[in-house]
Amino acid sequence: MDKMEHGEENNRVRNTPFQVKLPLFVSLALVVGLLLGATMFAPSTTNPQGTAKGYLKFRDVLSYIDRDYVDTVDVEELTDYAITKMLEKLDPHTAYIPADELAMARSYLEGDFEGIGVEFNIFKDTIYVITPLSGGPSEAAGIQTGDKIIKVDGETVAGTGINNEGVFKRLRGPKGTKVNLTIQRNTLKKPLNFTIERSKIPTHSVDVRYMVDNRTGYIKVSRFSAHTYEEFMEALTELQGKGMEQLLLDLRGNPGGYMDHAIRMADEFIDGEKMIVYTDGKGNRYDSRTFAQRKGAFEKGPLVVLLDEGSASASEIVAGALQDNDRALIVGRRSFGKGLVQMPIPLNDGSELRLTISRYYTPSGRSIQKPYKGNAEDYEKDILNRFENGEYFQPDSSLFVDSLKYKTLGGRAVYGGGGIMPDVFVPRDTTELSEYLSQLYNKNVIREYTLNYYQKHKKELEKMPFEKFSKSFEVTDKMLQEVVQTATAAGVEYNEAQFRRSGNLLRNHLKAFIARSVYGNEGFFPVLHQSDEEFQQGLRHFSRAQSMAAGSM
Repeated sequence: MDKMEHGEENNRVRNTPFQVKLPLFVSLALVVGLLLGATMFAPSTTNPQGTAKGYLKFRDVLSYIDRDYVDTVDVEELTDYAITKMLEKLDPHTAYIPADELAMARSYLEGDFEGIGVEFNIFKDTIYVITPLSGGPSEAAGIQTGDKIIKVDGETVAGTGINNEGVFKRLRGPKGTKVNLTIQRNTLKKPLNFTIERSKIPTHSVDVRYMVDNRTGYIKVSRFSAHTYEEFMEALTELQGKGMEQLLLDLRGNPGGYMDHAIRMADEFIDGEKMIVYTDGKGNRYDSRTFAQRKGAFEKGPLVVLLDEGSASASEIVAGALQDNDRALIVGRRSFGKGLVQMPIPLNDGSELRLTISRYYTPSGRSIQKPYKGNAEDYEKDILNRFENGEYFQPDSSLFVDSLKYKTLGGRAVYGGGGIMPDVFVPRDTTELSEYLSQLYNKNVIREYTLNYYQKHKKELEKMPFEKFSKSFEVTDKMLQEVVQTATAAGVEYNEAQFRRSGNLLRNHLKAFIARSVYGNEGFFPVLHQSDEEFQQGLRHFSRAQSMAAGSM
């Protein structure tokens, strides 16, 4: 497709609800919304004879298998397999979703679910409560951080090899239904029994917002779900009320979600009627151009966006729009490169076809989608390949070529090739990482230790304001040795050199997880960011963001 120039007034098409709400598919497990008007099987308009022949051939083969094959086969299972394999020839995001997988998928992006309202983790074959969700029935019933769930409705779940799906099946359920939990609490010898009535539990996509200093705000958005825009606006308004003049927007690890929430968020930063994103498909049926429409809440102040290889789809739309309109400085590493639009099509058995209908392009004309050469396995290994090729530590020079060069609204050079290239590259900091630290996470040693520490020091910690905790709380050498002892008991072999290498990072992470138990995410992230090089680099480049906001870049 030819590069698009800015200001094509004669060809400008106003946003329609259809264009704004084109869904963005994140992964095979995530639902991204429904487009109405999907049709049943009909002959192709471009190759009607080929489509009809293919349909009849498949029908015949399936009929012969069902009637004459030597063994009895599950025809439905065989059909699902054939469809899945067929779609792999198209692109990595066109997909078939069986009916029994849709309910779990929808709960992720629809913004809420019905259950008891706990965040949990499983280690040593035991379900530990990380936190009861604020306002949920578990919090009201008195479930506490660190509680171990040992029975659900009389069924023992501790030591049974239970996984996340097993927990969901037992704890989630229709609003108004009840579930009986048997809880083991460290401070008590006898188990506690709770009867909890399930209710609708809101889930949040804005993980945290806080003031880094008296003029710098920080907002982390973990996904674009059904309530993301409203959550974001609440966070933005709160920070502006605290005197925020410049914003650090963290989209790292955000896999995307609903396109309309991404567009509305971008519109809050972009003034006038500048383009945000456009799509291009076969013919012009699914083509669209989306422009800023309203007076945004933060159109002038310095803006830095953190991005990395885990940022995909809707995240890339926001970052690409802000970069191409010279509205934000992008800091981090090249994003994932997911820029294909899927239309979810309900099928007659309750399953769903996610069919790619167009591609996303940034305002300068860059395709967000990274190359796909027909091999799903190679595509899935792209992130691993980036690491092995050294792209986590220096930009990929093969992407900085004239054929991939585009211009922002202000004339700055930006590059395509799949994903959004940052303005400021920050290599992944591995100086303090080690195999020993990785094992502490893999064996859940850090979470186990910090939960136990919180339980033992709960009274004194909860009396301490976060500001005092942040400045004065220290992870002592004695605490580190206790972690080593906990790790050894969990089967992690001690390594002196690796322990010393990761010592400062381990101290920071222990303090951060203790802060989460006491203050929630509002304590966890500010502590964690003290050793987050990408976060610190974002703060250091606000002078460049200031120049950009002033129009001098």
